Amino acid sequence: MTVKTSSFMNRSPLDLSQMSSIFCLIALAAVLALGPANPLIAAVALIFLGVAVMTAVHHAEVIALKVGPSLGALILALSVTVIEVGLIVSLMTNDTPDSAVVARDTVFSAVIIVTNGIVGVCLLLGGIRYKELGFHVLGANSLLAVLAVLAGLTLVLPNYTTSTLGPTYSTSQLIFASVASLFVYATLVYAQTRSHKDFYEPEAETISAAETVLPSRRQAGISFVALMVSLTAVIGLAKALSPSIEAGVNALGAPRAVVGIVIALLVLLPETWAAISAARANQLQTSLNLALGSGAASIALTIPVVSVFSILTERKLTLGLDEKGIFFLVLTFIVGGMTLGTGKTTALQGVLHLILLIAFLTLSFIP
Repeated sequence: MTVKTSSFMNRSPLDLSQMSSIFCLIALAAVLALGPANPLIAAVALIFLGVAVMTAVHHAEVIALKVGPSLGALILALSVTVIEVGLIVSLMTNDTPDSAVVARDTVFSAVIIVTNGIVGVCLLLGGIRYKELGFHVLGANSLLAVLAVLAGLTLVLPNYTTSTLGPTYSTSQLIFASVASLFVYATLVYAQTRSHKDFYEPEAETISAAETVLPSRRQAGISFVALMVSLTAVIGLAKALSPSIEAGVNALGAPRAVVGIVIALLVLLPETWAAISAARANQLQTSLNLALGSGAASIALTIPVVSVFSILTERKLTLGLDEKGIFFLVLTFIVGGMTLGTGKTTALQGVLHLILLIAFLTLSFIP
């Protein structure tokens, strides 16, 4: 059984996705030159921000075709996390009253969205289509366990330290939490790509190796460059639009935590689409890799970056959740442990996760 060589080689030097990356960079230059204060310019910038996010994920998927599904999901998660970090740091530099909590709110929202939103939708749609979905229990449980440890270390433990006042870490504690998070995530990556790679491979393959079309090395290299261009456009446009995001939330009279939800929803939208596509193809393990892997990357990579930024710029960084947030976090991992503990899921488990997400969103807007 042979694998087809890349049909990408037959394409023109610049396909639509690569041109989109260039257009997004041009749009960034135009927005920075004209300023996003004008509502029309802000609307155009928002459109190109969405295009840049989708284009970045597309190029990450092209690279993923070259390196395999488990490593591909990791690349996609890392790409989304880079976008998230750029958005968070850009909002922190605005020095508004919400700057100290935007990292916490965004990371927490991302965890709830991936564990209840993305996982819930995948279980529901996949369950409706196939009645029962299978996956590797050891792979799913290890992802959930890593996510639980990272969330507890960075979002819960700061409430119980005594070196500083409030739900914060001291400088030395921030350094410890950052190093520990990176070490845990590095161990997960090693398991995914080296020691236990089979735990994270799709259980049900719907496309045979003979039908698989792989990009060439040249195309993968071009996609890597285009990915970097797209991420640059995303971060730059997000920075330009960050005052408008906060102003819009304030105009609606919504709680400040909604800013974090908006950011998390924005950056996770492309990954949600990729996870749903995998679930509809009866490859739930890939969906779980994307969802839970991106949640782990969100914490393990975002917290160290914002911690270093906080220390170097002497900005306050609030990490600890309130009682309601801790309740949602604990309940999410309890339910996740039950729904992902048998290796088989149905639409019912998806409904449970989605109810938790709806409750989280409702009580965020109506505290």
